[in-house]
Amino acid sequence: RLYQIPFEMPDCAGESETRTLHLVGDFSAPAEFFVTLGVFSFLYTMAALVLYLRFHSLYGENKKLPIADFCVTVCFTFFWLVAAAAWGKGLTDVKAATRPASLIAAMGVCQEEEVVCAAGTTPAMGLANISVVR
Repeated sequence: RLYQIPFEMPDCAGESETRTLHLVGDFSAPAEFFVTLGVFSFLYTMAALVLYLRFHSLYGENKKLPIADFCVTVCFTFFWLVAAAAWGKGLTDVKAATRPASLIAAMGVCQEEEVVCAAGTTPAMGLANISVVR
């Protein structure tokens, strides 16, 4: 939800005045899907572990239970792939929206001929990149 993040931009009309601008974009859906699927995967894994360890005889005697377990695992695997791809795309969009060059291009004050705007530091996205790889 980048639109909730304000940042201050200098106003060239008055040296001490600043204008508050907001970033553009809402990329929260892919991240929420990724995290929700991770939580459900964890809960299913814990339930399956209890089933395997505590009710081993029930799991061995019932022929439909291993097939159902396999089907649920395949579904989780597919959704995990989809969630990782969605989160990867969302992260790419966040990087594009927060790139200093993009922010400078969006500032009207930087479009004037006499004004020289320089980008600050590039945001560190290393941990976010790692989250997509996992």
